[in-house]
Amino acid sequence: MNAGVVRCPWPGEDPLYVAYHDEEWGVPEFDDRALYEKLVLDGFQAGLSWITILRKRENFRRAFAGFEPQKIARFGERQVGRLLQDEGIIRSRAKIEAAIKGARLWLEIMEKDKGGFTHFIWKHVDGRPRINRYRTTGQVPAKTKMSEALSKDLKDHGFNFCGPVIVYAFAQAVGMVNDHIVACHRYEPCAKLAAIAERR
Repeated sequence: MNAGVVRCPWPGEDPLYVAYHDEEWGVPEFDDRALYEKLVLDGFQAGLSWITILRKRENFRRAFAGFEPQKIARFGERQVGRLLQDEGIIRSRAKIEAAIKGARLWLEIMEKDKGGFTHFIWKHVDGRPRINRYRTTGQVPAKTKMSEALSKDLKDHGFNFCGPVIVYAFAQAVGMVNDHIVACHRYEPCAKLAAIAERR
């Protein structure tokens, strides 16, 4: 970590958390599969801290077939039983079954929506990242009208573990909103990425 670099305070000093903040969080994500992965991981986060999930992410990727929805959609009771015995992940039957159900719903959306899962998610910000100008983390909301609408859309399609607070955390992670505080060294780079994304 570079001395004197200003960043959002939430990663603290944990190198894994700092790397996530500096390299991933707030970067606009438009890959259908990657969006599914992040939505599932945020669902597993429910009731837990994100760093807990981050430390287990590679285990999750191994256990869930690289988060390839086409493979996960075929998981049955045998695979659920295997996952429930896997100490490297969060062993919640409800969350595991939600991930499998989500893969099947992802496939349906990919088939029905011309823009795929990416359009299904990003239409809630009109396909353009929203650039906020928060000066402290205390100003950052836990949910917004956008996340409430996206949460409802996901639930209406059958997704679970996608309440408006979870969905807003997801939106922050995938760069639908830039919630780095303005003094953070990642604020301007993410804003520039958002401008590029807007011209897509």
